[in-house]
Amino acid sequence: MQNTELDPTLSETLVKAGKNMLTLVIGNKNYSSWSMRPWVVLTAFDIPFREVRICLDQDDTASRIAEYSAAGRVPVLLDDLTNIWDSLAICEYLAEQFPERGLWPAESSARAVARSICAEMHSSFTGLRSAMAMDIRASYPGQGRTSEAQGDIGRVCEIWEDCLSQFGHHEFLFGDFSIADAFYAPVVMRFRTYQVSLAPALQAYCNRVAAHPAVASWIAGARAEIEVLPDH
Repeated sequence: MQNTELDPTLSETLVKAGKNMLTLVIGNKNYSSWSMRPWVVLTAFDIPFREVRICLDQDDTASRIAEYSAAGRVPVLLDDLTNIWDSLAICEYLAEQFPERGLWPAESSARAVARSICAEMHSSFTGLRSAMAMDIRASYPGQGRTSEAQGDIGRVCEIWEDCLSQFGHHEFLFGDFSIADAFYAPVVMRFRTYQVSLAPALQAYCNRVAAHPAVASWIAGARAEIEVLPDH
């Protein structure tokens, strides 16, 4: 288990604001795409939290996760007596708890589209996920191009093109970095690992996401890990 120690002044700030210290339980940074999403959101929006990392595919993995969630999966967000065990639910909860941080786009139609593409990522793209698993430290150029994965790649590109042109002004998907960019950050990792060829504007978007301080910090953490999980 890995715990991230925080500056005591952060705890004092939370106490003064009437908020509890959050804890995020995650899997391996190199492999756990679902864990990456809320971790990046918390980090990008300067929301203090403690990190508990549980290595996946170990003999004690299930029992350790069960200490935090009956669902048996990571990520899990702990806020006092409240446990949230789904990545999209975690991000929605954070947006409610920290409305001043602007985790979603401010404009209502942009916010509706952002929620829609996050829900689509949450429920779809099984071809991409199964054929091109996230493995940040690896390089598999040209692999994983099943017909299902290729169809998912096309749909992701369509989403990015639409959002960048309509809302993003060719920065992030909705201008400023938001939950939507965090939700597609693991796809950026996959595209880098499998060297998916993209249109210049979409490649530039991937580069911006990878260079964002929160995403870059996750990448650094993934590269520092030593576990190798063949099943992932």
